[in-house]
Amino acid sequence: MEIFNAIKQDHDHQRALLSMLVDTSGDSKVREKYYHELKEALEAHAIAEERYFYSPLMDSDMTIEDSRHGMAEHHEIDEMIADLDNTQFSDPSWLAKMKQLKEKVEHHLKDEEQAFFQRAGKVLDADEKDSLADGYQQEMERQQ
Repeated sequence: MEIFNAIKQDHDHQRALLSMLVDTSGDSKVREKYYHELKEALEAHAIAEERYFYSPLMDSDMTIEDSRHGMAEHHEIDEMIADLDNTQFSDPSWLAKMKQLKEKVEHHLKDEEQAFFQRAGKVLDADEKDSLADGYQQEMERQQ
């Protein structure tokens, strides 16, 4: 499996969790469950992606800016999650903040899949794509 496919699988999982979360209401067990699952998924993904995708691509002039941009967006997402952590599930602003997080994460995923993946595909050779996917998947397993 190539690194792009491994990352895309996690992106699809994140999209599904985000969609389910914006359909929840109040201080419910479902909201709590999906939120904690999303937080863990985003954190593990950011660690693995930065280590096995962004970091190797920092060496190329063609992908260094994409890597820096992606890491900056991970930081912004972390800040949005911290804000959500400090908001009660029953607070009416929680859903508005979750919708903002959903928009931010989906923008980030779209950027990667529609632009960054193409540039990275020109920088990485076939063996690198496969070995990075292996490392990425192993890191994701360690994070769980």
